Amino acid sequence: MNRYAGLRPLFVLAAFVGLAACATATPIPAQVPPPAGQAGVSGDTLDPNWIPAGFGTLRQDDIALKTSPANGLQVRAIPLDERIIRLLSPDSYRALRDLLASKEQQLLGVKERNRLPAYSIWYVSFFAIEQGETRFSPQEFIISNTGRDFRPLDMVPLTPGFGEYRLKQREVQSALLVFDGQIDLNQPVTAQLESTVSVTDWNSVLQRIERERALVRSRAAGKR
Repeated sequence: MNRYAGLRPLFVLAAFVGLAACATATPIPAQVPPPAGQAGVSGDTLDPNWIPAGFGTLRQDDIALKTSPANGLQVRAIPLDERIIRLLSPDSYRALRDLLASKEQQLLGVKERNRLPAYSIWYVSFFAIEQGETRFSPQEFIISNTGRDFRPLDMVPLTPGFGEYRLKQREVQSALLVFDGQIDLNQPVTAQLESTVSVTDWNSVLQRIERERALVRSRAAGKR
């Protein structure tokens, strides 16, 4: 008698469990960073813009798009692309990764509603500087890139009262705005709200990013 015959049912059961796990796994959208510790596992060898985490020194303002409509509203938008936020200081990078992780289920719900292969997530804050009440419309926050205008497909509020779309003086309301993943951050990017175009020169941001990327590689090589 074949001495492995008694193990065949176990092999079949193990194979069945493995296939079932693969079939039920929920896919992570392409531009949503994977869980901490797994980010860039495949990207590191495929995309030259991937760099190791924990060696950046940039501030969030260094990679932000800013615009100031005439009604006393100020807007700051930060792209939560893993290849860019890894250039931030470790504390800032960790804070944004934790923020994304805390909203993972809502973001996966956005994917299910919109049926996109990938999307671009932006951390957008609205700030009022004038007295009285200032209204804002996040649906009108438009990103222009590669000859196209991108409007938010969906949003995940981060602060209480965001859905009221109004601010008191010096109040901040924030949300994750979700755009089509075809936005190319390696190309010129502008933001627009209420016909006011962002004051940020994205070409200067890209130069800053490239300088920091080279420095991060150098710091990481020295650490090794």
